[in-house]
Parts: sequence; structure tokens; C-alpha cells
Amino acid sequence: MRILPEGRLVYGMQLPVQSLSTIYAEPWETEAAPADLLRVARAADRLGFFYVACCDHVAIPRRLSDAMSTTWYDPVATLAYIAAATSRVRLLSHVAVAGLRHPLLTAKQYATLDHLSGGRLILGVGAGHVREEFAVLGADFERRGAVLDETIDALRAALGPEEFPEFAGDRFAFHDLGQRPRPAQSSGPPVWVGGSSPAAVRRAAERGDGWLPQGDPREQLPRQIGRLQTLRGDGPTLDIGAIAEPLYVGEPSWPVGRRTLTGKGEAIAASLREYAAMGVGQIQVRFRSRDLGELIDQMEAFASDVAPHLD
Repeated sequence: MRILPEGRLVYGMQLPVQSLSTIYAEPWETEAAPADLLRVARAADRLGFFYVACCDHVAIPRRLSDAMSTTWYDPVATLAYIAAATSRVRLLSHVAVAGLRHPLLTAKQYATLDHLSGGRLILGVGAGHVREEFAVLGADFERRGAVLDETIDALRAALGPEEFPEFAGDRFAFHDLGQRPRPAQSSGPPVWVGGSSPAAVRRAAERGDGWLPQGDPREQLPRQIGRLQTLRGDGPTLDIGAIAEPLYVGEPSWPVGRRTLTGKGEAIAASLREYAAMGVGQIQVRFRSRDLGELIDQMEAFASDVAPHLD
């Protein structure tokens, strides 16, 4: 099921505050509060962002905690909190590590979220990468790819229109077990598959409604998209995403990093339109900022000075 508009490049963003990985979190986020998270979500809703996203980790081992931090808000709780304060912006799990949980549990959580939000859920799923997280939850890390494949199939059944879904696979089977509320989206929420490994691209082509690459450099995207489309064959067209370089609209007065796209809105838009030329339909944007106010200022500048030039 495609949800991206034809002929338009839309934009979404990972919410700040909800995860504090050193790869992308700004220093000010460590002292931020839930009210700050809400302000950003409301701004995204008001400014025409296609989605806001939340990550998924259950527990971070000590060996990874310096780089990843241990702050990872639960995506279902966080997106439900956001849903109650917004009305238009879609809600993306980017990504739910679906193999950590039984698919009926995942279906119950996300069906409820889709119901409460009026059908705004995009279910992004990925295989995961933290061995200890799988071990403590009794999940299969070594075969997590195969588990995810079957989990997606089971979720398709469990999130479909039937109150009593049926599924029989190698690991999961259920029938005569009803779940309500059903998702507001009658055929179930779209499933976007995350990851850039060969297995993840194959999984997106075979089982996904969309693909969420994990930060592929833009020069590598055409090759990945070509492989994705070859594997997809004659199937329905996928919604293809990309994570853009960090952005700062205008001329920054502080060091924003050499990879950050800066300058006037039209120049930034011209650079981002290169993604559309590759076949990308949605870009995930991230703004450099020193505090909450600057982040919202950047979101507003993007919506007014960049977004009108993306088509």
C-alpha cells in the first residue's frame, strides 16, 4: 500500500529527545523534557511534515552505552503521546525491532495506536543489532533475519481487517484469537522495512510497502534503489525513503559540521531534489541546533523557504 503522493518529495523527521545516540543527538537534548518533545511534534504537525518518528530499543548493554546512551523512549508509548496532541502528521516507528516480540503483542500495540490516532501509523520494522537485547528477552539473534521475515507476514495477518486473524508459520501460529480495536486503516498500516544490508533490501522488496535505508550516502542510493526495484519486479511500487545530510537553513554563525547542507532555501531544495531524481519519495531531515528554540526556528525556515521548492 503506497501512501506517498505521486510527483512530490515529502519530508519527515526523527523526533529529538526520545533517543540520545551520540551519532545524531544534540547536546541540549540531554536536559530536555517531554514538553519539549511535544513542542517539536506540534510544530511538525503545523508545518506540514509528513511524519515524525521514534526509535526502538529495550535495553542497551554497558559496552555500547557510551555511544548509544541508555535513553530510548518506547515507540508505542511515545507515538501515542504525540498522537493525542497532533491531528495530521503521520506516526512512524523507525524502526521497531519486531523480532523482539511475539507478532500478536506487536499487533495489539500498534493496532491500538493506529485506532487512537485515526489511521496515522506507519509501521517501520527492522532486524535489530544488539545481541544482548535479544538474549535477555529470549529472542533469536542469530536467525533474526528469518524471524523478521515471518514476523512481517504474521503482522500482515494480525493487522488486517479480520477480528480473528489466522496465521501458520515455522515459529508463530494463531487462530480463533480475536483482537480489538482493529487498526483504523482498513487494510492495516503500511509496513516500511528498514536497513541497508543486502538482506534488508531483499526483505523490503519482497515484503514491504516501503524502504527505509539506514543512512546510505547519497552516491550509493541509486545502486541500492536499482537493486530494490529489480527484486520488486512487477509488484506494486514501493515508497522509497532516504536520510538526508544534516541541514541548517541560512548561514550558521557556529560550526555545524562539514557535511551539513547550509545556505538559502532554494539552494538546499535544489540539493534535496537530487534524491527525487533517484526515485526517492520521502526524505528524513535533521536540523543542527543549539536549543529547542533554534530547532523549531529551523523547522519553520525549512517549511517556508525550502519545502515550496522541493517539487
